[in-house]
Amino acid sequence: MDCKKEMGEKGSKPLRMTASSLDGRDFSNMDLENADFSFSSLKDINFDGANLRHAKMRFSALDRTTFRNSDLRNADLSFSSMSDVDLSGAKVEGANFSFTSQERSFNWQDFSLIGIIQNQSWVGTVVSILLGATILYGINAIAYFTAEIYYTNEPIRSNLYQLLVLQNVVSGIVTILLAQGMSTWLELLFKRPLWRHLFLSAVVFLIANAISVAIYYGPGKMIVERYGKLYPNESAQNAPWYWYMFGPVIIANVFYYLSKEGKQISRKISDQEYQLLNLEKLKTRAELDALQARINPHFLYNALNSIASLVHEDPDKAEEMTLLLSKLFRYTTGRKTNDYFDSVANELEMVQTYLQVEKVRFGDRLKFTVEVMDTSFNEFQVPKFILQPIVENAIKHGISRMAEQGLIVVRIYEDDNWLHLCVHDNGPAFPETMGAGYGIRSVQDKLKLLYNENAKLELHNQPHKSVNIAIHRSVIDQHS
Repeated sequence: MDCKKEMGEKGSKPLRMTASSLDGRDFSNMDLENADFSFSSLKDINFDGANLRHAKMRFSALDRTTFRNSDLRNADLSFSSMSDVDLSGAKVEGANFSFTSQERSFNWQDFSLIGIIQNQSWVGTVVSILLGATILYGINAIAYFTAEIYYTNEPIRSNLYQLLVLQNVVSGIVTILLAQGMSTWLELLFKRPLWRHLFLSAVVFLIANAISVAIYYGPGKMIVERYGKLYPNESAQNAPWYWYMFGPVIIANVFYYLSKEGKQISRKISDQEYQLLNLEKLKTRAELDALQARINPHFLYNALNSIASLVHEDPDKAEEMTLLLSKLFRYTTGRKTNDYFDSVANELEMVQTYLQVEKVRFGDRLKFTVEVMDTSFNEFQVPKFILQPIVENAIKHGISRMAEQGLIVVRIYEDDNWLHLCVHDNGPAFPETMGAGYGIRSVQDKLKLLYNENAKLELHNQPHKSVNIAIHRSVIDQHS
């Protein structure tokens, strides 16, 4: 059976292969939207580039399966086994990975304490058990000595335990400070991690030993000698002195290692966040470029149609219109301004040139005025080509449908900390069920991309017909 042919056809019912054994099959680049693979064995399968949106893979074996560049949006992979799965480039927004087993096979070349602990293989389990047992042993030792100090009725034993607590606390503080303080210096001094740990171990060993000696010959000598006389047969007294030096050395190395791992993880997270921000920025720039590219051909198409209609009827007007169009496109292609912003003055100049182009076609049927309530508004930076599509829309759906004289008023004013760019025409009112046309949508999209919730576009029929763009002054000031 040719699986790709059987399962790659669109328009058929969703594929249902519940409780199937499909190990090693090739489903790359197939349309498997809404497919049901629940309770199936899907090991070593190639799903590269496949459409798996809304697919069900619950309680499935997906070990060593590849999903490179596949679409897993809103797919359900809950309770599945996913060891050594490759999800590079996959879209996983909304996918359900609840209670999945996503361990990797252990690789000695990828030795990392944090990675091993997170890994659910036997090596990770053993390391986690040893680490947990060590920590618990230490906590219980602390509890034991604390209880001895608090409950014992023997002053000499209590004094010895207090001395040991003092020594360990001081050694612990100094050890952590050394590991933390030497971190950057060790990286500069040694390139290989092994030499860093060896040097750190030597320094901590010497300093911890010096602290022990200082405490012993300070308040400790008398306490230790009295305890030795009182309890001469206790086996702990026969332990070599260097046994007690291993603790600070181990703690220093573990702390240094974990701090380096933490920094690497933080760096990776920061890098990923930076990459995501850059990707978002590039996506926004690409969308704005697409809007810009769509506006210019759209207007050119309408303008050339107008010129074509005048070439035979009125060549002089056609020539005038061509020169105005040339001026207009010098503005759109020749200005060395910000990619997406320009001053209100320049936007109004472009709109006036555009209206002059249309006035050649409409003659006395078109009258327009431009009103700026405060001359300081002319310097404000607003999105480029923000007014021209609105004015073009007023011509196309308003003035062109009137037998009498049409009027277009472009008005710039401020109200309650919002800058308003208002385009009024006396053409037919907007219908109640009117959907946004291309010009309106392009402006809405641009405002959304640049300002998010700090800008809005509204259509009004009362008190007069108008399209009103409002931009909050706070975002305008950022670009002005």
